[in-house]
Amino acid sequence: MTYAHSFHIPVMGIGFTIDSPLKVSQFGIDSVISLVDDILLEKLRKMYAGKYNLPYKEITEGMEDFRAKRISSYLNMIHDLAHEKFEEFKNSTTETAVGIKSYFNLLPDTSSFKKEFLELTKNGLNMTNIKYWVKEHMPMGSIDVNIMTKVDKENYVKKEKLSPEFNDAHAALRGFAKSKLRSSVILSAGMNPRLYSYLEKFDDFYPDADGNLKKKVVLKVSDYRSALIQGKFLAKKGIWVSEYRIESGLNCGGHAFATDGYLMGPILQQFKENRQELIDTVHELLIHALEHQQRPVPKKPLPLKITAQGGVGTAEEHQFLLDEYDVDAVGWGSAFLLVPEATTVDQDTLNKLVEAKEEDLYLSNISPLGVPFHSLKENTKDMEKLKRISDGKPGSPCPKKFVALNKDFNEKGLCTASRQYQHQKLKELKDLNLSKAEYDYHFQKITEKSCTCVGLGTSALLAHDLDTKIEGDGVSVCPGPNMAYFSKITSLKEMIDHIYGRTNIIARTDRPHMFIKELYIYLDYYKKQILIYRRSPTGKHKKQLASFGKHLNEGIHYYEKLFRSKNNIVPSKYDNVLKQLKTYKDKLIQLASEIDIYEDNLAS
Repeated sequence: MTYAHSFHIPVMGIGFTIDSPLKVSQFGIDSVISLVDDILLEKLRKMYAGKYNLPYKEITEGMEDFRAKRISSYLNMIHDLAHEKFEEFKNSTTETAVGIKSYFNLLPDTSSFKKEFLELTKNGLNMTNIKYWVKEHMPMGSIDVNIMTKVDKENYVKKEKLSPEFNDAHAALRGFAKSKLRSSVILSAGMNPRLYSYLEKFDDFYPDADGNLKKKVVLKVSDYRSALIQGKFLAKKGIWVSEYRIESGLNCGGHAFATDGYLMGPILQQFKENRQELIDTVHELLIHALEHQQRPVPKKPLPLKITAQGGVGTAEEHQFLLDEYDVDAVGWGSAFLLVPEATTVDQDTLNKLVEAKEEDLYLSNISPLGVPFHSLKENTKDMEKLKRISDGKPGSPCPKKFVALNKDFNEKGLCTASRQYQHQKLKELKDLNLSKAEYDYHFQKITEKSCTCVGLGTSALLAHDLDTKIEGDGVSVCPGPNMAYFSKITSLKEMIDHIYGRTNIIARTDRPHMFIKELYIYLDYYKKQILIYRRSPTGKHKKQLASFGKHLNEGIHYYEKLFRSKNNIVPSKYDNVLKQLKTYKDKLIQLASEIDIYEDNLAS
């Protein structure tokens, strides 16, 4: 498998990587487009059609299957434009020896493409042959897409509910399946059996006689057990998972799916130790399914990648993940929000991200999905929200309704950030005649939800100077905690050089190791869960907290053993990490003891 780089750019928000493939795929960098917002995709398709003199015919909401058609049309346009840019880049790069040298200097020494090139040049190839070989073999970055499996709203025509294949995530999958792309769909936010089963409808997800896949499935997971369950589920349908993308449960951007106290290091270790078991188990199920369906059966297991992302910020950490856990690539997310050559962020948001410190980046409850969500304090979408609350009109107008999933008051579903939902919920709250303290607590819980499905896409409209009359100008942004250590707008070359250790763009010297940062975030999360338990204690919640603490403790012991062994090789290298582990170990003991203390007080 030939690749140029050992990193990829994950999906970020809804609009921040909406056109990243046009910016980075010619350099061999993989990136991911979110398929949540077909309205945004259609606006950008119209904009790019005008920019490149392409034919454009609007796909309106009155058309049958408009969502899937919009998505296919946008992806086809990105496919064509990206391939044109790639051909131009190949031609210009291979014109001179200097151009070829500059290109290969950008790649890491571990690049399989660079290794092949260096092997060939040892054999004394002349310049003409070198140019031809580079031009023929230069890899293009993959144009991947992301579907959040939870964002699968049912749709209606007037009062008639459409069949499940017209649900939002189903339509997005169909839009990708019918596009020209030969790439991957990254399925995130957990298992959706009905959506997973829908993959069976499309031949492109099945291997041909040579084991090739036109379209691949990637699962974003946070633990090995979940990966195995989902991989087996899909294999029984004849669908191979080509990549398991392991993301830190809490040290990431966007939605944060906390594990039951399992830390990233031990999770990666489990994948490393069980990789062959995962391949063999899933392959066997795949073969049986393909034989039953009378489809071509690959002679050997299909290629499988294990990748990791979430909080990585230095070349040392990048290489550590590659070497220690044998991962195939590492995802770099939040730092790329400061690289205009790679992502699409409006200038005001860029300035806020440059200035952001630890205290500005927090794990919030603003997402209407009910999942913890990393956010930036005083983002303009939240400012809009607070203004509405102060005006006595809490809730968003909800113009797009992508997460209108709550059915408490409406069979078609309402978004919990919407004005309609919050009006009904606050009316219920008022009727309870609670004390002021209780009322204020529940009022805040209801009104803190923000219209992220609009806010996470608006930045792209502002950056491209497009109309925001429907959306408004408010921007939600979802950087991970790692953003605090990146403090300047950066060129693509600078960021690549930083990733591979050729330069350093982090000015601060107090950045903790990514594993230590994740542990700190998990301890903070644990503390908040204990406070929730104290407010309304139950036996079930206490057991969950005990399990969570146990797994955190096991993770700390794993890290102590790991970093002591590294310290023996390079003395003093991880002294500070080991000191921080000791501090957090004591903190965990203190937090765990508070649960039992509280129980004793309750009984007395």
